[in-house]
Amino acid sequence: MDWEIFNRPDVGNAPAYAFPAIWAKVGDGKAISRVLERRILPPYDLKPDNLASANVPGLPRLSEAIFRGSFPIANIEFHDPTLPVAVSLEASSSFQPLDADLSGLPVAILKYTVRNPTRQAAQVVIAWTLENPLGDGHQRQNQLRSSEGLRGILMTDPSLSQDAPLQGSIALAAIDQTGGQTSVRPHLRINDWNMGVQRFWFDSFSKTGDLGEEVEPLSAIGSISLRQTIPPGESRAYRFLLSWHLPNRTPARCGWDAPKGEENTLLGNYYCTRFHDAWEVAGHVHEKLADIESSTRAFVHALQSSTLPPVVVEAATANLPTLVSNTSFRAADGSFHGFEGCGDGKGWGFGTCTHVWNYEVATQFLFPSLARSIRSTSFGYATDPEGHMDFRHKLPLGKEHWGAAAADGQMGQIVKLYLDWKLSADDGWLRQLWPACKRALTYAWRPGGWDGDKDGVMEGAQHNTYDIEFYGPNPLCESWYLAALKACAQMAASMDDPDFASECRKLFEQGSRWTDAHLFNAEYYVQQVRGIPEKEIAEGLRLGSGAKDTLHTDFQAGSGCLIDQLLGQYMADIAGLGLLLDQSHIRTTLASIYRYNSRANMNDAPSVERAFAMNDESALVMCDYSSSERPEIPFPYYSENFTGSEYAVAILMLRYGMVKEGVQCIANIRARYDGEKANPYNEAEYGRHYARALASWGAVPILSGFLYNGVTRELEIKPLLHQSDFRCFWSTPTAWGSFQLRSEKGRPILRLEPIRGEIEIRELKLSRAAFPASGAEIRVGDRSPQCSLEALGDDVRVLCKESLRVTSGAPLILAGTGRAGSGPEVKT
Repeated sequence: MDWEIFNRPDVGNAPAYAFPAIWAKVGDGKAISRVLERRILPPYDLKPDNLASANVPGLPRLSEAIFRGSFPIANIEFHDPTLPVAVSLEASSSFQPLDADLSGLPVAILKYTVRNPTRQAAQVVIAWTLENPLGDGHQRQNQLRSSEGLRGILMTDPSLSQDAPLQGSIALAAIDQTGGQTSVRPHLRINDWNMGVQRFWFDSFSKTGDLGEEVEPLSAIGSISLRQTIPPGESRAYRFLLSWHLPNRTPARCGWDAPKGEENTLLGNYYCTRFHDAWEVAGHVHEKLADIESSTRAFVHALQSSTLPPVVVEAATANLPTLVSNTSFRAADGSFHGFEGCGDGKGWGFGTCTHVWNYEVATQFLFPSLARSIRSTSFGYATDPEGHMDFRHKLPLGKEHWGAAAADGQMGQIVKLYLDWKLSADDGWLRQLWPACKRALTYAWRPGGWDGDKDGVMEGAQHNTYDIEFYGPNPLCESWYLAALKACAQMAASMDDPDFASECRKLFEQGSRWTDAHLFNAEYYVQQVRGIPEKEIAEGLRLGSGAKDTLHTDFQAGSGCLIDQLLGQYMADIAGLGLLLDQSHIRTTLASIYRYNSRANMNDAPSVERAFAMNDESALVMCDYSSSERPEIPFPYYSENFTGSEYAVAILMLRYGMVKEGVQCIANIRARYDGEKANPYNEAEYGRHYARALASWGAVPILSGFLYNGVTRELEIKPLLHQSDFRCFWSTPTAWGSFQLRSEKGRPILRLEPIRGEIEIRELKLSRAAFPASGAEIRVGDRSPQCSLEALGDDVRVLCKESLRVTSGAPLILAGTGRAGSGPEVKT
């Protein structure tokens, strides 16, 4: 098992002697002891470091284990015919939407549950053994620590310099159980040939369940145990905490590009500013454990009880581990940064790459403070006085620019700024970033720029997420541009800039009409490849391949069917910006992508590029040329498949009436990451835990039809699935919870209940299909607020005279009255 807590990806890094064990004895029966893991299965890796004595591969283990998980909780049910008790493990990390501090706690929470199915009392001990992983020197220290209800070991190495990568501390702690006995041995006796563990297992633990005595000389291996008596037919919990405090994150350590001479500058970790050491982390978690476990389980339950297709919920949650992997981190100043993905020993694709992170929406809905941190960086130092936005940023910030702009990345950040502002309603924050946002958009209008003739169409050299420049109008960058123009028009109106708002609307309308008229080929949108004389290309726009001969460029999409051609529309729908292009063209395009880009069997899809789908697996490839002429040298990756792109287009399918097809595309991805063929929590692209795949979260707000505008306090709930009892998770920057739309004796009822926080509502809009009533009764907790109901086309709108504050203790319940079409009426 890889331990990737040391400020970088660490494939293959595991402490020596890290294992749990169980000892059980029923009545006067024989004591049974096992390493609390499933037996090692073939094929065996007989390399010296793998089945080495430090991993105690020769000690007996349990026969079988069944894993069931929904991030951030993993449940493992162990089975063994020789063990007289039943044991299971709930392993989790702290996780609560909207609370980045709580969700960023450096701790693993291990709760073992032991059930005694016999007719006699059982004595059961669970022990954890760990060698101090902070280096391999002889000066490592394991100190006994104890606080109220908590006992364990704090591991350090005082011989390490203050700037050493492994400087810090690790804590292994057991939570005292009422009526139980906790034992701690900070050190096992050290002997040649690993006889310390020999004595621990054979002379102590396997016989009595005890840890043995500490006898000189001492090792850096420590053990803790919990012993309890379990009456017949009852169960007991055994809780352990593993926490860490490792402050020395540097660019060089994690793989981030830094200004010259700053490679070893301390970036730090935000969590280290909150706690003195790992034991303080463990104490804090112990103190807050009831609330942590309650909120974490409530989040999982709210998602798992949703009536969305199960594979949609699975995809949404399975990519969330990326936020707690080494792909992303919070520096000591609290700022949030992300790689594209993880290599084996360092991050890959530094700089919170805009055109990759533009796909994800998990931060904006679950951790808006982290999303706003990304935007503060993008529209802060990363955007220069001319409006050039670095699509990667170096750390530490403020000392050296990356120097290249990406058309899709820059426009996408504008759209995401709009979404962040719309959700949060923080005018002050937007006002701070608005000048840079305005410069970032007008940067496209420079002579030789992306839209140098300022006609609403990007024709220039457009660096993009395929690591090349597209030359000439293309739907990928143009759809992002149209979304950015529409977003800027709305933000400008709120920033008291009506002239700029009018200018943006005019360009949007021109660009939208032109794109439908000239890029749509009756099936989908295509690129018009146009060479550009090198001297006519503005500075800062060329970086990737295909730019050597700018008049006769390679690596273009041309007339192929591109999976990402409507990417701007994907984010526009999530942000509530509405249509960017003709809706009938959008629907036709999505049907064409499903028809042309689908590969039912990758054996029939030859490619010389990277392979993320294999053999008989199904996928959507990036670009298809079966109905058009392929450029002699098409853009790189055209025959690959990116799960982030597959999710984005699948979500568009869900949005525009192709629900069956969209769900199937998502199901195809998850079939490839089924836990046997590939890790279900680790979708890969350029590295593991790839950020683009976090687009999977977008299916939750789109399918549920839950759209909130914090600026106007308007809430729209219009599920795309027609179910008599629809339930789904929702979140805003101030609250998260679940809602239910059901029919009771023909009467539609909406129940909106926050689990944490509160949501303020001035206007509520539902579809008449989901809420077929001419009148309604409304309650918020024990209050009956004054509201009015009116029909609005296919919608029903509830207007409130004053804002409704809906909290966990005061849910909103809207019950329909009368029959649809008999005239609007509301009862309060």
